[in-house]
Amino acid sequence: MTPVKIAVLSSLLALSVDVAVADTLQMPDASAASEKWNQPVPQKGLSKSQVEAKFGNPASRNGPTGTPPIYYWEYDAFTVYFEGDYVIHSVHKYKQPS
Repeated sequence: MTPVKIAVLSSLLALSVDVAVADTLQMPDASAASEKWNQPVPQKGLSKSQVEAKFGNPASRNGPTGTPPIYYWEYDAFTVYFEGDYVIHSVHKYKQPS
């Protein structure tokens, strides 16, 4: 075999070798997370007065912003977004484990 053929075959062999590289992903404790994610949040369509009656006073009230007016109320475990007087979305908060 000629040196050129050896060089070509070596190059092809080197290109065909796959290198496996992986990172380790640390996931939070599933039992603690499921307990948090299973807590009820205000459902779409509830009014501000219904949310306050069911979940109490929020830690903060923000808005209005934009047109239509968007408000959001912050609770310890979730945030509620309102368009005008009605819930359009609720989001659980994620807190990094300490």
